[in-house]
Amino acid sequence: MKKTGFIYDESYFWHDNGTGALHLSTGGWVQSHTHGEDPETKRRFKNLLDVSGLTPQLSSIAPRPATREEVELFHLPNYIDRVQELSNSNGGDAGQFAIVGRGSYEIALLSAGGAITGVDAVMKNEVDNVYALTRPPGHHAEAQEGMGFCIFNNVAIAAKYAKEKYKLDRILVLDWDVHHGNGTEQAFYEDDSTLFISIHQDRLFPAGRGYVDHCGEGKGKGYNVNIPLPAGTGNAGYMHAFEHIVEPIVDQFKPELIIVSAGQDPSFFDPLARMMVTANGFYRFAEFMKKLAERHCDGRLVLCHEGGYSAAYVPFCSLAIVEAMSEIKTEVEDPFMEGFDVPFDTLFPHEEEAVQKVIKQQSEFWNF
Repeated sequence: MKKTGFIYDESYFWHDNGTGALHLSTGGWVQSHTHGEDPETKRRFKNLLDVSGLTPQLSSIAPRPATREEVELFHLPNYIDRVQELSNSNGGDAGQFAIVGRGSYEIALLSAGGAITGVDAVMKNEVDNVYALTRPPGHHAEAQEGMGFCIFNNVAIAAKYAKEKYKLDRILVLDWDVHHGNGTEQAFYEDDSTLFISIHQDRLFPAGRGYVDHCGEGKGKGYNVNIPLPAGTGNAGYMHAFEHIVEPIVDQFKPELIIVSAGQDPSFFDPLARMMVTANGFYRFAEFMKKLAERHCDGRLVLCHEGGYSAAYVPFCSLAIVEAMSEIKTEVEDPFMEGFDVPFDTLFPHEEEAVQKVIKQQSEFWNF
């Protein structure tokens, strides 16, 4: 009987961003605090999986490191060399807010390899679907530089690997991280074989990226879909975008494999964003993508962990995702929502307007 696969490695938690506070390194007026991309957000998720009893019911899969050739499917050789040099010395920034610590090169290879391992597992029919607890994250990393805590673009590398290894004609990469997936967009901006959809907070990070009218170029025109949602969007606004934009486009594209950049930073408690998604909302995201995968590609679905910076709340959001993927409900209930009287599941007019703007822009390429 197949199961949901779960990929992680202890070394993922050993990637060291150095001292910092939120997204900045320590220095000047910035006193050392907890760095935003702290391993505790992900370690505590793994701990909650364990204590909830869900881990033994998953298929644990060990990741392998990506090879240099696999990383070069997207990244430039001189950038890879720079990451390796920083990793072998005293570390440093590999771009914009992309800290490389001692030994981070090997861990980043293993993170990219975790995404590749997930692709292999679903393509070989070894599991139903996969959640890869990858770290460092990847979706901001561009071909020539790291960005936003990301060193190698795990999902872009895995998608290119899947296309080459399994001769796939149509791959969907969906990114629900609250920040725009600029690196993944760059990887496939002129590619009609990979449909990229990014659902993110409007005008957050990176600056000048993720606009509605950024639709791809050349033969990739129409295969890049940006869905910028207004700050404060909750479960209802996100699900409205899934149902009215993502579903009709995916039904027309008919992917053979779905890869998701799963960042839990649209959550209500995230310090680096202003969205209002709850753990139940993330359950619904995963359930929705699982149904699309079952409809179009025999359930072949790989989720790779990206952002999420509330160490207290990310574990509950991520656990809910794995519950939806595995269809196994634990005894864990979201303790943070008790007593809240907030309209998480109310669709507001400005959220509907944001969705309609995307539909209007994408109507040139897709039927709605």
